[in-house]
Amino acid sequence: MRQNKHKYSVSAMCDVLNIPRSTYYYEECKVEVPSEDEISSIIVDIFQRSRQNYGTRKIKKELHQQGFTVSRRRIGRIMKEFGLVSSYTVAQYKPHPTKCNEAKQANVLDRKFEQ
Repeated sequence: MRQNKHKYSVSAMCDVLNIPRSTYYYEECKVEVPSEDEISSIIVDIFQRSRQNYGTRKIKKELHQQGFTVSRRRIGRIMKEFGLVSSYTVAQYKPHPTKCNEAKQANVLDRKFEQ
């Protein structure tokens, strides 16, 4: 059923085979989950290959392409354990040019409001 999962819906395959859907999902849960150490090493490898740019979202996408299902929270926790912080560009301040008809006003009062 796993091999045809991309072609047919799970419920349709279960109807054809006369088994309840819950049985399929129960058996699916028994699939071997990779160990924490294995996932950690893969995450560190992906992070280093990306020149320390990838965050949790892109690492999750890479892991999914490799066939692993890992949550972003778990990836973030592992990254924090290893001290991995993605380098990203910080938004910089860009001054807007003044328009031609807007003259700057002189500070005549200079905050001296006494009468």
